[in-house]
Amino acid sequence: MAKLTDSEWKVLNALWAGGPQTLGQVLERLEGDTGWSRTTVHTYLTRMMGKGLVSADEHSPRRYSAAVTLEECAAQEERSLMDRAYGGSAGKLAAAFLRSASLTREERDELRRLLDEMEV
Repeated sequence: MAKLTDSEWKVLNALWAGGPQTLGQVLERLEGDTGWSRTTVHTYLTRMMGKGLVSADEHSPRRYSAAVTLEECAAQEERSLMDRAYGGSAGKLAAAFLRSASLTREERDELRRLLDEMEV
């Protein structure tokens, strides 16, 4: 899967939030955030179908669905950032995140719990 554009993330987020949707429903979800026209949303959906990111049934009205999961897309973004910025080192990526993030006590405790479960 290629790196997603910001616009593709917006379309996929709309589809993940609402499940299978008609063009009009996707447009409604995106309208306030993007101001895109019906034609623009349709163009994105069509292009994303060609990339295998979106699927559509053949019924009328056609319903669009995300063909990829949030987890798949997030993992791709994580790998891309890790490779580009940290030479493929997951440890360096995690350390950089932790140094720059303002973690609450609960978040630190959750992180410790997750690391313990992974036996890192």
